[in-house]
Amino acid sequence: MQVQASAAKNSGSPDPKVPSHVAVIMDGNGRWAQNRGLPRLAGHKVGVDCIQGMLEFFSAKGVRFVTLYAFSTENWNRPLNEVNGILEILFNALHQQTQALHEKNVRIMHIGKVDRLSQQLRTAVAQAQKLTSSNTGITLNVAFDYGGRDEILEAVRRVIRDGVPAGELTEDLFASYLFTAHSPDPDLIIRTGGEMRISNFLLWQSAYSEYYHTSTLWPDLDSAELERVLEDFGNRERRFGRVNPIDSGDSGATGATGA
Repeated sequence: MQVQASAAKNSGSPDPKVPSHVAVIMDGNGRWAQNRGLPRLAGHKVGVDCIQGMLEFFSAKGVRFVTLYAFSTENWNRPLNEVNGILEILFNALHQQTQALHEKNVRIMHIGKVDRLSQQLRTAVAQAQKLTSSNTGITLNVAFDYGGRDEILEAVRRVIRDGVPAGELTEDLFASYLFTAHSPDPDLIIRTGGEMRISNFLLWQSAYSEYYHTSTLWPDLDSAELERVLEDFGNRERRFGRVNPIDSGDSGATGATGA
């Protein structure tokens, strides 16, 4: 049964200056380690260890959903030892941190594929989701073996399998077939590490997300910078494609401007 996306979209933050859903492209773990003369995997481990503090910060600010881009569909093309190391780090994190997150009322959700994961890792993911499924605090979406194009294609396949008539397919109905059907679209997407790419992340869901790019490497993203990120978000005017009344005047602006 599909979750109706419209229901999830109504569960946002009561304060429009606070994003209900923050998504993070966690870039820079490997560079952080190399800058310190450490193996790249040391950076990935430190990156995972940063997650709990980040969740506590966002939860205290009223953020209800956090999505972390942990491992993309393209990351399988990295050196085998790095891929295996990342998989081991995820498995260990699930065993070592799930109980603590559960006690903090965090709900853990996996978004992405599971068929390429080992049975041991699939079991750990399923157990983490089951243990925290009734929690009512912040939701942590872990995007692992996730790709935006792959997600859209998989949603199309499921729509076809369900025999949905073309005339009945709406944006809300299609969104209910996505991995993120339980979450509202992200209000804010943060990319660390100085890169300026979307990197195949939440392509459908980010249509009107605000972006924040920082050169700070993920393990160095502290609460002081996160405060600046939220302050920057709170000062933005989100138009969602609408014309700003101040700009509409006699300039001949049309409804297609102001996006």
